[in-house]
Amino acid sequence: MKLLIALLIPLAVGFTGSYFTTPEIQGWYSTLNKPWFQPPNWLFGPVWTSLYILMGIAMYLIWKQSDSTPGKKGALYIYAVQLVFNFFWSMIFFRFHALGFSMGWIVVLWLLILLTIFRFGKISSTAAWLLVPYISWVSFASILNFTIWQLN
Repeated sequence: MKLLIALLIPLAVGFTGSYFTTPEIQGWYSTLNKPWFQPPNWLFGPVWTSLYILMGIAMYLIWKQSDSTPGKKGALYIYAVQLVFNFFWSMIFFRFHALGFSMGWIVVLWLLILLTIFRFGKISSTAAWLLVPYISWVSFASILNFTIWQLN
């Protein structure tokens, strides 16, 4: 049951965030100048779904540890905070079209992911490694965010 809940939490964040993203793809976002390395729009859904699944598995590996495990509660707290930042980035970028503010927001998100990796790593190296694709994609998304901001 914990695995199912751990998977559903980040998937729900992603699904809810897509509520703000999807309507803007064919509208506002299509009007922006984008860099040559912009991936096709169809790629984002499968990538984010895969990342949310990996995040859920990582969360499960921490959550299933004994409550007496040092750092467990703090690690799950930081994980939750980064999920909130993940959710609001979509709203800030796509719904509010705040390209500069979303750049600052994604930098904080990246730092929170890094902190989550370090915290998870103290409890489960597997959980930490499962978040490496996530921080890698957010690194790329940060470069994309910055470039779109500069081009527009």
